[in-house]
Amino acid sequence: MGKRIAIIGAGPSGLAQLRAFQSAKNKGAEIPEIVCFEKQGDWGGLWNYSWRTGTDEYGEQVHNSMYRYLWSNGPKEGLEFADYTFEEHFGKNIASYPPRAVLFDYIKGRVEKAGVRDLIRFRTSVRRVEYSEEGGNFRVVAEDLVKGTETDETFDHVVVANGHFSTPNVPEFEGFETFNGRILHAHDFRDAREFIDQDILIIGTSYSAEDIGSQCWKYGCKSVTVSHRTAPIGFDWPDNWEEVPLLSKVEKKIATFKDGSSKKVDSIILCTGYLHHFPFLEESLRLKTANRLATADLYKGVVWAHNPKLFYLGMQDQWYTFNMFDAQAWYVRDIILGRIEVPDRDQMLADVDARVAEEDAIDDPYGPIVYQGNYVRELIAETDYPSFDVDASDQAFIKWKKHKKQDIMAFRDNGYVSPMTGVQAPPHHTKWVEAMDDSLESYLQI
Repeated sequence: MGKRIAIIGAGPSGLAQLRAFQSAKNKGAEIPEIVCFEKQGDWGGLWNYSWRTGTDEYGEQVHNSMYRYLWSNGPKEGLEFADYTFEEHFGKNIASYPPRAVLFDYIKGRVEKAGVRDLIRFRTSVRRVEYSEEGGNFRVVAEDLVKGTETDETFDHVVVANGHFSTPNVPEFEGFETFNGRILHAHDFRDAREFIDQDILIIGTSYSAEDIGSQCWKYGCKSVTVSHRTAPIGFDWPDNWEEVPLLSKVEKKIATFKDGSSKKVDSIILCTGYLHHFPFLEESLRLKTANRLATADLYKGVVWAHNPKLFYLGMQDQWYTFNMFDAQAWYVRDIILGRIEVPDRDQMLADVDARVAEEDAIDDPYGPIVYQGNYVRELIAETDYPSFDVDASDQAFIKWKKHKKQDIMAFRDNGYVSPMTGVQAPPHHTKWVEAMDDSLESYLQI
């Protein structure tokens, strides 16, 4: 085609984009030259676990927020690839809540089959992306972290696919500087066993709050206290778990909350979310949005409305993940290949406004699931991405939410029907609370 495409990040979103182009090539299409830049030493993004926190061996901020013993906190039936099922990868049907190592193996399996690894420059960090109005293209400056050398290249399109769960949002509370214990953000949490026999305080009510708290409980912490800003999470927690209003201050090891209650705590874990943070992009290209289903300034959730040669993948708050990234990547691919026409800026911004208004109007607890399911359905209807039963995925998510309300420490013992194969997942061989080994070998009983 003569075009050059830069993809930033080789996690699930970036890999989806590589797979989308490879799929088109397999069907006879002429595709552009593609360069994927990946800061880490392997693909997989957050699923590529690292023990490191803070900075890596090259002085780069550690991208990874993954921790040991993490199991999927949503059913695999909601994230399954339409063109590469779990059953195809593992040669058998598996339970609905795989641990990290199993999901990482699954992600790798599809792109290994696709043969796209040679398109990725590993240990390469993008330093600067600028757009030239005169040239109608992008300047991308990147550093080879191993060699310490820079490249300076031009590309016709840039796909930002490095995610938004790597730059922590870190608030401060009165007394943190005198707290006689450990304070860390979820981004730096690695091993629940570190907190055995401790009274831990978690600030926040996100998925990371409930899951990190559950992990610490499972592996033997003394108690879990969750501090909320607006409302408690509200599940039927174990006896040594309580929810309290927002933290007011800490004095040495005594935490005091907005209602005047207090408790001695040994460690504080900030589950306070992440920032959409793209310092390598020039200001005119930089997405600034809250973590929501309808992102600001992105037409169809992927096209930068102020410059439709720039795309973002996976920037939404997420119920759907892997297959939504696929739907987005196939859509972006077809814009680049000239198969889909992008409207003018005003029409794109009107699309954004309509999506935001629709999300704001949701008043059903299951409405966000259906909303995002409809979004996935909308995108795949415009490309050749394999159609699948989105309603079945919606139902898996809805049942998952209901199972969490029934028993938050046992919801992973349930199974659902694959929207791709129509097959019911079997129960796992061990109940989640008793499954202390999260390895692939243990999970699959290899």
